[in-house]
Amino acid sequence: MKKVLLPTDFSTNAWNAIAYAVNYFQNEKCLFYILHTYTPTFYRVDYMMGGPVNSAIPDKGVETAQKGLEKTLRDIRKHYPNKNHQFKTISSFNILTDEIEEVTAREGLDIIAMGTQGATGAKEIFLGTNTVHVIKKAKIPVLAIPNGYAFKEIDTIVFPTDYTRPYDPEALSFLAEICKWHKAKLIVLNVKEDFVLNEQQNAHKKALGAFLQPMDHSFEQVKGELMPNAIHEYVEKHRIGLLAIMNRKHSFLHRLINKSTIDSIGYHSRIPFVAIPESWEEPLKKT
Repeated sequence: MKKVLLPTDFSTNAWNAIAYAVNYFQNEKCLFYILHTYTPTFYRVDYMMGGPVNSAIPDKGVETAQKGLEKTLRDIRKHYPNKNHQFKTISSFNILTDEIEEVTAREGLDIIAMGTQGATGAKEIFLGTNTVHVIKKAKIPVLAIPNGYAFKEIDTIVFPTDYTRPYDPEALSFLAEICKWHKAKLIVLNVKEDFVLNEQQNAHKKALGAFLQPMDHSFEQVKGELMPNAIHEYVEKHRIGLLAIMNRKHSFLHRLINKSTIDSIGYHSRIPFVAIPESWEEPLKKT
């Protein structure tokens, strides 16, 4: 049984991500954890004097959180009934990223699914602040869903890479699992100003091809100076259903969640993407 975390701030954006996630895993046995965190701006006197932690939480805040979680759960069961799915709710007076780290360790979560934006949903922002922080700190994959994106069957997944570093089979096995869930083809996409790979890149490409051999996959190259723009154009042209991105230093995703980069290229995510943390990518050991 897969364990999936669904953070929510009870916004329309958060509900859209939840709806996408339960459809994404519709054929999988899953235990979903619906998480709401809050940090009130004022405290009761007994907390300031060193009282119990719960005394810091205004009664209204606790009540609002519980009612919001109960309504979310009712709405899921009403609109997306599924015998394969079970649910737990978590309400916590904590910072979102800290709570996610604690729940991940305690419950052995497999993946986090959340919206790319929170309640504000500013159109000019690629990723909301919470989503950026979660992706940067999460030790498990994060599935990020753009606001308003309705679930569609995924038949093609794009995996951007520059072949500059080897990929550990444990990291790639997550991609293989996604492809298996959806019976999807994997496209390994390389963006270059020219189509010439050096010796090291060719070696990494060959090793990747060997790992992917049992799967339906292809290697493709597109010419471009800016990887985000080139990928965006490819996704739009070929109607791709999902991006799979390694979250490592100096990677496409690492550059994308850097504010200055986003502002300069004006990139906006129009399809869901899954970010696989660097901890899943230990370099291959030499034999």
